[in-house]
Amino acid sequence: MADDFGDRPVTGKWFEELAVGTVIRHATRRTVTETDNVLFTTMTMNPAPLHLDAEYASHTEFGKPLVNSMFTVALVVGLSVPELTLGTIVAQLGIDAVRFPAPVFPGDTVRVETEVIEARPSKSRPEQGLVVFEHRAHNQRDELVCVARRTGLMHRRPS
Repeated sequence: MADDFGDRPVTGKWFEELAVGTVIRHATRRTVTETDNVLFTTMTMNPAPLHLDAEYASHTEFGKPLVNSMFTVALVVGLSVPELTLGTIVAQLGIDAVRFPAPVFPGDTVRVETEVIEARPSKSRPEQGLVVFEHRAHNQRDELVCVARRTGLMHRRPS
C-alpha cells in the first residue's frame, strides 16, 4: 500500500529528523484527574484499592490514591505524539525499560521530554527506519515520575 501523506495530519518527525541525541520537549502538558484514574482503572478491570479506595489509600505510605501506572505510561506516550510521531510512524514495535521513580497522584500535571536513543535504517523496508525513543515524564514539582523506552518504525521523508 502506497502512503499518501496528503490526506492526514503530519506534525511528527521523519526518520531523517531523528538523529541520536535529539531531545524534544513536548508542548502539551496534562493534569491527571481522579476521573481519569477511576475510569482507566475500572475499564482495565484492575480492582486494586490503592487506585480506587481513598479510605484504603489513606492508610498507605502515600496517604491517598495513586494514579494507575498503566495510565501514566499511556499518557506519557500520548503527550509525545504531536511533535514526534503524528503521521510519520508506521507502527509502534515495543515499549520496554519502563520505570516509575515517583508516584503520580490525581491533580499532578505531567510534562514529557523525549530523547532519541537509537536510530537505524530498516534493512527490509528501505523507505523506513527504526528509532528508539526514551520518554521522560516529570510532575509539577519537577520529580521524575516515568521513564519508558519505545521503539517505532518510522517513515522516511517522502521524495
